[in-house]
Amino acid sequence: MDKLEEIMASKRKSLEHVMRPIKTRELEMLARSKSPSIPFIEALSSPDQLSIIAEIKRKSPSAGDIAKGMNAVEQARVYNNSQADALSILTDTDYFGGSLNDLCDVVDFLHQHERTTPCLRKDFMIHPIQVLEAAEAGAKCILIIVRALSNDEIKILQEAAFHADLDVLYEIHNESELEKVLAFDPKIVGVNNRDLRQFTTDLAISETLIPQIPQGIIKVSESGIFDIEDAMRARNCGADAILVGEALMRSEDPESLIEEFHSL
Repeated sequence: MDKLEEIMASKRKSLEHVMRPIKTRELEMLARSKSPSIPFIEALSSPDQLSIIAEIKRKSPSAGDIAKGMNAVEQARVYNNSQADALSILTDTDYFGGSLNDLCDVVDFLHQHERTTPCLRKDFMIHPIQVLEAAEAGAKCILIIVRALSNDEIKILQEAAFHADLDVLYEIHNESELEKVLAFDPKIVGVNNRDLRQFTTDLAISETLIPQIPQGIIKVSESGIFDIEDAMRARNCGADAILVGEALMRSEDPESLIEEFHSL
């Protein structure tokens, strides 16, 4: 079993006790009471600079502990001060050390400070209950890992996100996944430079796939971006945004690093 299959099996088991049918009206009611954050896609739509999705995560299967014991709100405060365009909040506990409470706390913090920065619930999504949770917590976007799901599962999650008025970041890693996702008329596609089978990383994945993504789709390069040279590679191949986690979590001056990325 590869690493992604292991994680997905674990996720399915952990959700068994909370899975239930989700009614459309539940999702639509949440959409009507949505937070004041701007749409996720709008936050990534600047034509003049590279947009930055700043990620909050404590650990990962590839890097181990990154920021053990980190306070999610304090990290969000740093990202808020540095004008990150959007935030990505890891809510998986077992493999990434996050929680749904992290997302709730960060969204509350942003609202208290009258920030409209939208948040992505980054998790291994398999069931509409997770979409409902994301909307309740105030997320504006969910992640769908194309490789991890069947077409029917993607469609179910996509429809749930639509009714909850959430954007979807569809994550791909190869050409067959790109071909698969285009059938779902995506608005945002993320190219994960990390192979989730073995958690190895190669920026050439973005350089190969991003130019193949049709015009009109927001293109995000994810993982393996640590410095301005990495960000420039992503920008030069056509990325509209980059998702950066470990580099910002480990940086002694994440605000300056985000400022550098924004200069591209």
